[in-house]
Amino acid sequence: MKQIKLNARAKINITLDVIRKREDGYHDLSMIMQSVNLCDNLTISINDSGMIELTSNYDWLPCDERNLVYKAAALMKEKYGIKEGIRIHLEKNIPVAAGMAGGSSDCAATLVGIRNLLKINASDEELMTIGKTLGADVPYCILRGTALAEGIGEKLTKLPPFPDSILLIAKPPINVSTAAVFGSLDLSNVDKHPDNDKMIELIKNKDLKGICENMCNVLESVTVKNYPIINNIKKAMTDNGALGSLMSGSGPTVFGFFESYDKALNALKYIRAKHHIKEIYITTVFNTIRE
Repeated sequence: MKQIKLNARAKINITLDVIRKREDGYHDLSMIMQSVNLCDNLTISINDSGMIELTSNYDWLPCDERNLVYKAAALMKEKYGIKEGIRIHLEKNIPVAAGMAGGSSDCAATLVGIRNLLKINASDEELMTIGKTLGADVPYCILRGTALAEGIGEKLTKLPPFPDSILLIAKPPINVSTAAVFGSLDLSNVDKHPDNDKMIELIKNKDLKGICENMCNVLESVTVKNYPIINNIKKAMTDNGALGSLMSGSGPTVFGFFESYDKALNALKYIRAKHHIKEIYITTVFNTIRE
């Protein structure tokens, strides 16, 4: 039986700026994205059933047309005339509804995995075009690494590799609606926007301290106001040695960069005890485009 295993990597936003609201209801963005070594794991195999079968380690996770992995497999079968059956097992490790593109990364890994397993003649760019129809973050999750994302997130510019670094990721036990956050965003009340040109130079120079001092996410103006625990976790990280801390995406996940594993571990222990956070992880940035 043909089989392939892939890592679907989470992302964080080093910066996130909202430029304007578009006539179609979406927002034009400008943000710097970074892959990290916190992964979901997918195992994809081919059989003779002709059907798509999706299973997961979470019994509450939809495993039908509501799941982006299933949708990606169905699109690949339709576009490339795949007659074989496709079985996918998804092991979730990335927090769900966390602002870390877990679902989009799973979707991207499915597109790449099916292409590679069946040796389909399709470039990454072609898969990104398919992925864009499934979600704005999917093209980036195919590219991975360090990138500037513009438009609704689909216009990508590869950036120099991010400096090697240790980070702590913490998701408080709340779920945030991305649509609700964008719907509540009032750009006239945003007093600080990221300087992406400056951030790109800092990344190019591998200036982690400078990067941490200039991280900015305008969506914090909405999410932090509604969920003060996000600011509490950010403060706990910086009080316990983080060079800088920020909310990822529309939240509620918070990350912080540390100079050493020991400092990150001490912060993890403090935050876990103080704020009762169960979904908290020490990891590193990921810069290799393809494994």
